[in-house]
Amino acid sequence: MNVSLTPTLEELVQQKVATGLYNSASEVIREALRLLEERDEMRKMKLGMLRKEISVGLDQFERGEVSEYDDQSLNTLATDVKAKGRKRLVARNKPRA
Repeated sequence: MNVSLTPTLEELVQQKVATGLYNSASEVIREALRLLEERDEMRKMKLGMLRKEISVGLDQFERGEVSEYDDQSLNTLATDVKAKGRKRLVARNKPRA
């Protein structure tokens, strides 16, 4: 297999080899491909989790397990969530005796 790189990418590969962490350009490319594969797997897992959560939400909606909010109740909810979050943050950052 023959791969062409842009001058910028070729320089990056050469820099990685120059650090001594890699013995050759091939090692750099193999590592890059392993990382790309890992990233693709993570995306696939996250997408699967998101689809599952959407499915749960749609099922709850179909069963009528929903809450409706108007501007006032949504503002109240947001205020409550912020207050709880601030309280947890203070508790987390509180020095321990």
